[in-house]
This record gives sequence, C-alpha cells and structure tokens, in this order.
Amino acid sequence: MTNTITDKQRTIAKEVSLKGVGLHTGKEVTMTFKPASEGFGYAFKRIDLEGQPVIEADANYVVNTQRGTNLEKNGVKIQTSEHVLAALVGLDIDNVLIELDASEPPIMDGSSKYFIEALEKAGLVTQEADREEYVVTDVISYSDEETGSEITIIPADEYQVTTMVDFGTKVLGTQNATLKRMADFKDEIANARTFSFLHEIEMLLEGGLIKGGDLNNAIVYVDKELSPQTMEKLKVAFDKDSIAVKPNGILDNLTLHYPNEAARHKLLDVIGDLALVGTRIRGKVIANKPGHFVNTQFAKKLSKIIKIEKRNKVPKFDLNQPPLMDVTEIMNKLPHRPPFLLVDKILELSDSHVVGVKNVTMNEPFFVGHFPGAPVMPGVLQVEAMAQTGGILVLSTVPDPENYLTYFMKMDNVKFKQQVSPGDTLIFKCELISPIRRGICHMQAYAYANGKLATEAELMAQIVKVKN
Repeated sequence: MTNTITDKQRTIAKEVSLKGVGLHTGKEVTMTFKPASEGFGYAFKRIDLEGQPVIEADANYVVNTQRGTNLEKNGVKIQTSEHVLAALVGLDIDNVLIELDASEPPIMDGSSKYFIEALEKAGLVTQEADREEYVVTDVISYSDEETGSEITIIPADEYQVTTMVDFGTKVLGTQNATLKRMADFKDEIANARTFSFLHEIEMLLEGGLIKGGDLNNAIVYVDKELSPQTMEKLKVAFDKDSIAVKPNGILDNLTLHYPNEAARHKLLDVIGDLALVGTRIRGKVIANKPGHFVNTQFAKKLSKIIKIEKRNKVPKFDLNQPPLMDVTEIMNKLPHRPPFLLVDKILELSDSHVVGVKNVTMNEPFFVGHFPGAPVMPGVLQVEAMAQTGGILVLSTVPDPENYLTYFMKMDNVKFKQQVSPGDTLIFKCELISPIRRGICHMQAYAYANGKLATEAELMAQIVKVKN
C-alpha cells in the first residue's frame, strides 16, 4: 500500500437544497448540501434535533443495513445514506456538509440523479489542499458465507467498480454492470433506480413500512403470482386505479432505463457504501451479489487497513539536510538539559505539527541500568521525548519561550510497538488534535525507528509562565 498525494480537494461553490419524502419514514424532508473546508470529508447534520448533532459518513457508525445503510452516533440516526454519498463520489467532491431536518434523505426517484443535478447547480470549486488517495497494491476481500456475497478490491490505475447480481429468480436473472471511469458515473449509473421484489413489497406493506408515498420511486420485479388482495393493496400504495405486470416481469408503474438497471443500481449502492471508508480509493472493486451488509463490512475492513497502514507508515525525511533547529536552538526554547534533553534536532515546524529527531547512542545514561546486557530505551522516556518535541510546537506560539515551563496534563492510548536500541534514530511526529487554547496543547504523537512505528500516544500538555 502507498498513500499518494494526487490532485486537489473539491467542494461545492454554494449551498443547495432539495425537498422530498424519506422512502421508509414517509416524512417530508429538506436536505441542504453545504460547502465544507479542506479535510472535512462528508458528514450529516440533523438540524431538527437539539444541538444540531453531526454524524460523519464513517463505516464505524453503520448500525443497520436493512433496506438501506443506516448510521447512528450517540443515539442520533441517519437512514438510507447511500444514494446521496454515491452522488458526491460520482462528481469527485471531497468535502460537503449535508443538513437534514429529518432522519432520512429524500428518496426522489430512487436513484442519485436529482442529487447530481442539485450539486452541479451549486457548482464545484477546487480547494488548496492536496487530496489523499489510498492506492491498492494487494488483493483485499470480504465474503459473507451465509449469502454467498463477496467483495474484492485489486490494484488498478483508477477507481473502478464491477457488480454481478444473481437473485435466483427467473424474472431477474444474472446481471452485471461495470463502471471503468468515475467520470462516467453521472451518465451511466446515477439514474439507475432502486428495486424490490413483490414478496418484499408484500412484507413491507404488511408491516406498514412503506410510507414514502406512491412507490413510483422503485422498480418492482414480480417474482410470484399477484393475488387479488395484494393487487388492491398495491393500488392504494401506488395511488392508481389499476395495476398490471409488464411482459418483462416488472409492475407497470415504471419503465426500465436499462435492461441491467438492477445491476447498475447495485453498483451505485457499492459506491455510496464505500464512501464510508473516508478516503479516495484507487483500485478495482469486484462485487459479487453485493448488498448493504457486505458492502459496509468491507468498508469497515478497508477503513481499518488504511488506518493501520497510514499509522505505521514512516514519514520520509531527509536526515542529511540542515535541521530547522539544532540542539543549541532547542535549548533556547526548552528548559530541559542533558542528560534529560531527549531531542537533538527539529526538522519541521508549522502551526499544527512538529517533527523532531533523537539519535540513540550506546552512551545514553539510562542504558547503564536499563537491561545492561540487552539495552533498550525505556518506553516512558520515548513518551517524554515525544512530549519535548511537542513542547517545541506549543512554545513556538509565545514570543518569549525561555520564560515558560511545559507540564504534562495527561496521556492516553499509549502503545509501545517495538523496542528502541542503541544505534537507532528516533523520529518524532506530533500533530495537533485541536487548536492550542490557553497554553493547552492536545496532540497525537508518534515515534518511528527502523522504518516502523515504535511508540504512539495522545498527549496533553500546558505551558505556564515562570514567575520571577
């Protein structure tokens, strides 16, 4: 795996709204797409609830995949998110806030077409930040033995998706669909509508679960004989005087856009569900009998792999270049002195991150007593070294760093991944989790050695002015 930086991130130029009803809730809903800042990603905001909670489009928030991909965070729900997310990915948009005044986006015609139209009407703008892309270098798979569904991703030059569906019915045999270029999503996939089988519709009608109006936003495949009782119920649900079955086995409420519209809609769902990975993907997805459960389980697996590989990926720095700060300049900022000064150089420093280096030598004082026969740098000193590197970051925010001391407030999620021995070069990277306020610095810190992650921790420190 490699994380490569490709072109720039994109958002929309202005906000745009749509109105409709939720398919399963039947509730009137207004949905507004709003521009979002770089690195924001996709998130839903429930403006009808107290505090207007935000739910990120994250695979880890998937709680239910019956009749759609449903997210929940802190008890707040978003239902049927996939068609909206597919439109965002299909238009190559990175950052958008989706405001809703109900739990479910409008179903519209059961496709992504109207979302695409609204987003294009809003206009797209390029942002300053580079886009990060996960480049697939190994085959990754997830299968569900119970259903026989399987999703695999293999290396490819761009993001591609193939879906193969087989529902074991005569009316809808085996179908497949392929999208070779995401740029073709709008023309080839976006208007593929959701579909159901008659036996599913009957169950939903019995349970009072279809409330989204007149069912003219779903293709219905008639996979069993249509009884007079069902016919009457469908007339009411469709708000029609008569119902009939077409020669191709679908109810006459709709005309197919494509012979393989079902496979194309399943492809649309895969793209929407895999948006929950949270990172752009470069690879070919092959989905056999996809469904929201297998799609989102695969998204969770892929998201976890990306997170682990990203965390373990050692940043590349040229250690031969002159440092931003040498040890003398570090001592001008930090109050620590040898043997307790544990940072030799600062390579990078910005408003939100800092990179430092320590060369671990055999004559470190702690090696004398810490496993003298097999010297290992104590983990607590690695954490201290990361904190000192972070201290440079927070002290750089004041004009007179020599008049301040840095104090630890807390450390969380400390993990020691591998031993650090004499001869190793430790690289420390600290990134702000939230902006520095009142001298309090909350950061994620990593220590790398020998091309691997050695230690990680979430640290909080505070700078306090020394009283003269």
